[in-house]
Amino acid sequence: MRVLVTGGAGFIGSEIVRILTSAGHQAVVFDALLPSVHGAAAGSADCDAGRIIADVRDREAVDRALRGIDAVCHQAAMVGLGSDFADAPEYVGCNDLGTAVLLAAMADAGVRSLVLAGSMVVYGEGRYECPLHGTVRPGPRTVADLDAGRFEPRCPCCGAELAPRLVTEEAPTDPRNVYAATKLAQEHLTAAWARATGGSAVSLRYHNVYGPGMPRDTPYAGVASFFRSALARGEAPRVFEDGCQRRDFVHVRDVAAANALALEAVRGHGPGGFTVYNTGSGDPRTIGEMASALASAHGGPAPEVTGEYRLGDVRHVTADSRRLRDELGWKPQHGFAEGMAEFATAPLRGMRPDTGRL
Repeated sequence: MRVLVTGGAGFIGSEIVRILTSAGHQAVVFDALLPSVHGAAAGSADCDAGRIIADVRDREAVDRALRGIDAVCHQAAMVGLGSDFADAPEYVGCNDLGTAVLLAAMADAGVRSLVLAGSMVVYGEGRYECPLHGTVRPGPRTVADLDAGRFEPRCPCCGAELAPRLVTEEAPTDPRNVYAATKLAQEHLTAAWARATGGSAVSLRYHNVYGPGMPRDTPYAGVASFFRSALARGEAPRVFEDGCQRRDFVHVRDVAAANALALEAVRGHGPGGFTVYNTGSGDPRTIGEMASALASAHGGPAPEVTGEYRLGDVRHVTADSRRLRDELGWKPQHGFAEGMAEFATAPLRGMRPDTGRL
């Protein structure tokens, strides 16, 4: 199988390229190699495949890249919460316009198999249960509550404390920030493409992906990167809120394996429409637990719980990934303790390779 991997020189994309080539497939890397993402590695991405340096919004470049391609793995995206709402046009341009250009080119080229890098952020807050009202969906947390340190959502019906539960793929979507809105729009565009062309597409809704080669702490990085970068500077990781926010940290190599299985699935089906799969380890942890595990393994300062918050953040979101396990046979291989121990000393993108410093 000849696979075009957009964002193929990136954190997750490069792992997908490695697993595809090790399985005997041919991967073609398509990446803009932005210095803001790749740092010093922008000129020498580590991959054993052909490489096209271009922006996915460049229709002519995408048309050329699709020649002879059997399937596309679309990882190219602008990620994270960004600096502020002024980033919105760039997010929409990179994520949604870029996806639209790619899908239009695939429609014309007759490429009918696609795996999309989705995200759990499309759910907004996770699933909660009230002791009186059952499953409920709390609204966005207010500034007044956050300023007062009241971080836990309450039942919208009676104000009672809620118990967080796992989210299934059938849950309503409720994006709470610009990035989340663009990731949901990517899915809608992909579903429309599948209907219009008879194509087969999968969106893997990633949870908090971490591992070696993660980008360092730019405004567009994930929380694991912020903590790891702080430790590299000899500083304590700064944990927002009270550190009890629940997430699912999934290793990048497990995510790459999920992509490889999904590519086989979309190639093996006839006109298959559009399917979403939650992609998480199944082992929810708190942000505080993750920070402590990293600090301990790194031998650095203990985390500092600050009480600060970001309005675009949600309190708890962890998903049920049984559909991916049952239908595609995926099983994560990297546990939390061993994964964090490895990540604690692994280099990040943007670090100087000779020192491991930022």
